[in-house]
Amino acid sequence: MATIDTVLGPIDSSDLGRTLSHEHVMVTSAGVGHVYPEFIDREATIDDGVAQLKEAHSEGIRTIVDVSTIDLGRDVEVLEEVSKRSGVHVVCATGSWLDIPRIFLTATPDALAELYIREIREGIEGTGIRAGIIKVANDVEGVTEGGELVLRAAARTHQATGAPISTHAWAPLRVGEAQVRIFEDEGVDLNRVYIGHSNDTTDMDYLERLIDKGVWIGLDRFPAGNRPGTPDWRGRTETAKRLVDAGYADRIMLSHDWATTVTIVNEEIREERARANPDGYLFISRNVVPMLTELGVDAEVIDGIMVDNPRRFFEG
Repeated sequence: MATIDTVLGPIDSSDLGRTLSHEHVMVTSAGVGHVYPEFIDREATIDDGVAQLKEAHSEGIRTIVDVSTIDLGRDVEVLEEVSKRSGVHVVCATGSWLDIPRIFLTATPDALAELYIREIREGIEGTGIRAGIIKVANDVEGVTEGGELVLRAAARTHQATGAPISTHAWAPLRVGEAQVRIFEDEGVDLNRVYIGHSNDTTDMDYLERLIDKGVWIGLDRFPAGNRPGTPDWRGRTETAKRLVDAGYADRIMLSHDWATTVTIVNEEIREERARANPDGYLFISRNVVPMLTELGVDAEVIDGIMVDNPRRFFEG
């Protein structure tokens, strides 16, 4: 067993239970909620988050990993209240997403790592709530100069603290491979690296090569991403089945990339997301798991993916 930091304090890894490995409660922009509180309805976010996660808890979900960083408007006090009232463990993140603050771009990886390390060892914004995972992101542009800076800072944070790393990657352009190359250059234990959004592609060569490097892969966009050319949820589920058949069931995790509140997209996209996923944090439980069962995946294997793999990832 290992000790995992959640927004309500440390728990044993054995208590993680059925885990969604890449989720959000609120997605917004850095600082807006503090400077312009009228622009973000925190109370509605809390109420919606509690309602959705209570429902998820009633159907077996015990933990979510919320990978919102400062530039995604991370608000650990919202997460704390949602976790407390819903009964679902929430692991929160340090690190940076794609909206890297310009001041960070003039820093060194070691200087950024000091910030991330503090949020893991001491807590976030004076709350005492400690991050349990390091989040990084690279998208269609690949690993930009700023993106590489954050990757190297994350690598050094991991080496100093032992905290695992979770990435946002653009799988159709095999961006996960570029992330892995930098982690290798930094000497990171790849068993502590999770390459996210890997089910935006059906390219088995890419997925298998990543796993063979020693990383975990997150099949963590369900029911689907909103980008043209990416597979629908059935295609994503079939990819999961192919990975199971290829012997990789012990290296994959499932999640949605869901959020109860998303303010960085317009109302039309928010409505589209809600129509596509009326089940929220339970889409996998209600749709993907039954389809995997129909495709012949044993319940024991599914439990391994949903329960054992996240635990093993955090335990290292």
